[in-house]
Amino acid sequence: MKILMVCLGNICRSPLAEGIMQHLADKAGLDWQVDSAGTGDWHVGQGPDRRSVKAAANEGIDISKQVCRLFRTRDFDEFDLIFVMDQSNLSNVLAMAGNDEHHNKVKMLLGDRIVPDPYYDDAQFAPVFKLIEAGCKEIIKEYS
Repeated sequence: MKILMVCLGNICRSPLAEGIMQHLADKAGLDWQVDSAGTGDWHVGQGPDRRSVKAAANEGIDISKQVCRLFRTRDFDEFDLIFVMDQSNLSNVLAMAGNDEHHNKVKMLLGDRIVPDPYYDDAQFAPVFKLIEAGCKEIIKEYS
């Protein structure tokens, strides 16, 4: 299975989601490939936010080598599932969906709840990590 995690800038939430999901999938012996992308292009080519890197490292997950990229229309064909962090990401990604098959691949990571963007509050990175981890565990339960 190929899974794509999407947030706004691909520096905070989606890199955490990529790292957490890949770590959990590997631990569960699942042959899953996980990637991440952003709907905005401000950070393309950069690494994740240092606070996301630290939050992941504190939990034994290394996301430091990830490179931020922009969500592309061809991602609909390359990935089986696309998980977004909030309503804005959902709207932006669905606006690029070319058909019902593409549309049906897109889901909120936490169902009907959003993953808040921790960018403006250093204290939110650890709680956001835990929210994303819980969401990833539910996805593994549902799809493995």
